[in-house]
Amino acid sequence: MITPDSYLTFCDEALDAYAVVVRELGDRLVNASVPSLEGSNSAFVLVSHVVGVMGRWGRTVNRGIVVPRDRDAEFTATGTADEALALLELGRARLHEDVRACDPAAAPVSPPVGRDGTAYATQGDVLLHVYEELAQHLGQLEVTRDVLLAGHLRR
Repeated sequence: MITPDSYLTFCDEALDAYAVVVRELGDRLVNASVPSLEGSNSAFVLVSHVVGVMGRWGRTVNRGIVVPRDRDAEFTATGTADEALALLELGRARLHEDVRACDPAAAPVSPPVGRDGTAYATQGDVLLHVYEELAQHLGQLEVTRDVLLAGHLRR
């Protein structure tokens, strides 16, 4: 099975890529979404969301350490590029701590409410979900960046 260090390498690569995109967009575009795509998310929103995901699943679900989360607010969050980078670093530090504290074969301490638990039977399953979310939203972030920068360059 994958080691904590290997898992964190994959997560860190994704988080580093988020930071690159945030820096590329800067303060001017970090809160912009794709204008022609209703419901699209800004880079700041995506950062806020994945940090919420990491805290909820890695810390609250796996370890029983309650991290207050307002999921709806994640999708309206705004801020500067520096604030997004600081959020990423907070999320990364907590994720490192949470991964090192987990037992991949053990059941989550606080299984998700409203789910039967079979998809997340172990703490390792929960961590796989965290990486799934990081990767999925990184792709979304990169497409958002590409569209925003292409539109910005045409102006």
